[in-house]
Amino acid sequence: MSFKPSRSRLRRWRPLLLLSILLLAILYYFHQPSFTFIEPQPVVERDDGVVCPQSPLVNDVLLVIRTGATESQEKLPVHFKTVLTCVPDFVIYSDMDEIIDGNKVYDVLNEVNETIKNTAPEFKLYNHLRSRGREGLDYTTMFGSGPSGAVDNPGWKLDKWKFLPMIDRALRHKPKAKWFVFAEADTYFLWSNLVDYLRQLDHTKPYYLGKHMYASGILFAHGGSGFILSKPAMEKVAKHWKDNKSEIEQATLKGWAGDMILGKALKDSGVDMFWAYPHLQGDGLTSLDWGVEKLERRAWCFAAASFHHMNAEEITTLWQFEQMWYRRNPSGAPLRFRDIFNNLVRHRLQAERSGWDNMSIGTEYSEESLEKMSQNAVDNLSLIEQNAHVSFEMCRTTCEQQPRCVQFSFIPGKCSVSEELRLGRASDSQCLEYSNAAGKCVKEAVTTGKEGDFVRSGWIMERIPGYAQWLDAFCQDKVRGIWITK
Repeated sequence: MSFKPSRSRLRRWRPLLLLSILLLAILYYFHQPSFTFIEPQPVVERDDGVVCPQSPLVNDVLLVIRTGATESQEKLPVHFKTVLTCVPDFVIYSDMDEIIDGNKVYDVLNEVNETIKNTAPEFKLYNHLRSRGREGLDYTTMFGSGPSGAVDNPGWKLDKWKFLPMIDRALRHKPKAKWFVFAEADTYFLWSNLVDYLRQLDHTKPYYLGKHMYASGILFAHGGSGFILSKPAMEKVAKHWKDNKSEIEQATLKGWAGDMILGKALKDSGVDMFWAYPHLQGDGLTSLDWGVEKLERRAWCFAAASFHHMNAEEITTLWQFEQMWYRRNPSGAPLRFRDIFNNLVRHRLQAERSGWDNMSIGTEYSEESLEKMSQNAVDNLSLIEQNAHVSFEMCRTTCEQQPRCVQFSFIPGKCSVSEELRLGRASDSQCLEYSNAAGKCVKEAVTTGKEGDFVRSGWIMERIPGYAQWLDAFCQDKVRGIWITK
């Protein structure tokens, strides 16, 4: 016999049920990512043929580029010819005053405590630059950041001292700006997209937007991916720095990264980091896994705002693509990651590319890897897998036998296959392990230079349409907008 509540009891419960449903709906709403539906503003083609965002907000944004004398002459010039042609106001901070291609570069360390400059070991480079310029420098620029990044580059060690002084200087440089956008010399901002993103946010609130990193118990925005501060956030952290300069200087002496020191200073001044992933990326155009998903957000579905570890050729390629895109789409519709893949990357994928490493960072097949396996594990491999390292064709067949494998790379004696799709770049070595933090390959198989000993890469071309459709379906099912605003 089933129990049925009386009609009077149902009437008594109805308000409680309705209230519970309402509360659940509110909780669901506030625990979902918030997306924006504000229409983009059109772009405009100037008399010189360059297409730039038309939004009046561009005049309220200061772009701050942080660099150093060990890299500035190599990395800055391409920016002057590309994205900076659309940026009304930018400033460049470094560890040495100079002029590059007619643009002033400012020493941002000149106001650092003199005692620190005379005693901290990393200021040896700075004092050399002040007295002799680049004369006598006996090292080369090494890319990357973090403990595993550019530890051999004195310029990277010095870089951590620039962050807090840079905040104060930028605020003085453009005190009426609503937004302050910070980049490194190998950061590329999709400027029209970025301006559109900032239009969705309230500049009167203390925003600290960035691509999340966590180290030494501190959550902070990764400097190389680019980060953004609203004016209220700038004012809060600048005041905190001035009020606690001695304490922060001691923390900087002991710390390894300036973006981490800045993140803690912002937190201590009451400004939390806004997780702007995947708009801001720590990877470059060639190293990005196009199917990457973090924080339950798949980059493919969202608008792109930045890439990191970009060289001059890659910056030029992406800039030219942006220009073409907005000439064809003058409404200013923001570029999503999938737009970049489908219209710029996809046609570069081939069944075979010689002298090219597509960074197939997955399973490695080689005599060395087989020797490390137990006999039982080897016996469980197919005959093709056991011989994947013998030829390019066997490497390809190994990938084809694995349902989700989309790409592979080969040098004589080593085959690597991967379920992650990357473009890669021209190379004479095969990447076996890539560090996102360092932005470089940390384990590679180098060719001998002998005839026939070169890197070859390939994609399983018949799987690329299905790969793209799979990602598109994810967007249709789970994503309601292109910008994350909460």
